[in-house]
Amino acid sequence: MRRIALIVGSPTHGSRLFGMTQYAADHLALSGFDIDLISAADLPAEDLLRAHFNSPEIQQALANVEQADAVIIASPVFKASYSGALKTVLDLIPQKGFQGKVVLPLFIGGTIAHLLAVDYALKPVVSALGGTNILGGVFAVDQWISRTEHGGFELTEQLKDRLDTALNELKLELEHYISISSNEREEQAAV
Repeated sequence: MRRIALIVGSPTHGSRLFGMTQYAADHLALSGFDIDLISAADLPAEDLLRAHFNSPEIQQALANVEQADAVIIASPVFKASYSGALKTVLDLIPQKGFQGKVVLPLFIGGTIAHLLAVDYALKPVVSALGGTNILGGVFAVDQWISRTEHGGFELTEQLKDRLDTALNELKLELEHYISISSNEREEQAAV
């Protein structure tokens, strides 16, 4: 079974970002993927801020990224960049931690003016961590997600369509990446 690490950089659980990430996780789980959620809000703050690599929670999060075939990086946009909470998680990932993985960004902001945060803030960091297959991703505006009276989230049809397209692209890229990797392994074994 294929594994996807879902890194959520929201510092709080009430964020509309969780509406997007829950939709993505449900979609991928229904397609047969194992999803490992790594939420900055759930990791011990002291361990994140002080980069305690010996922390069991940090070690588990890093192991989830290492074992993943793909990584979804989700964050709210604050001041034209991803959250500081996400930055603390990314700072813990080894230098080539995203090498050989498909990366899908999911961002949300108050206005479409923050759309370029993915290209100018996130992609250079992902590249520095060895990521070369970075998909276009989805940028959502806060108004596209509303809270329900039962504590859940309701996404607009437009956002659901955009997420479905991005998640289907992720699945196709994974199939392609995995077939190339297994062909390379077979060729190396034959030598």
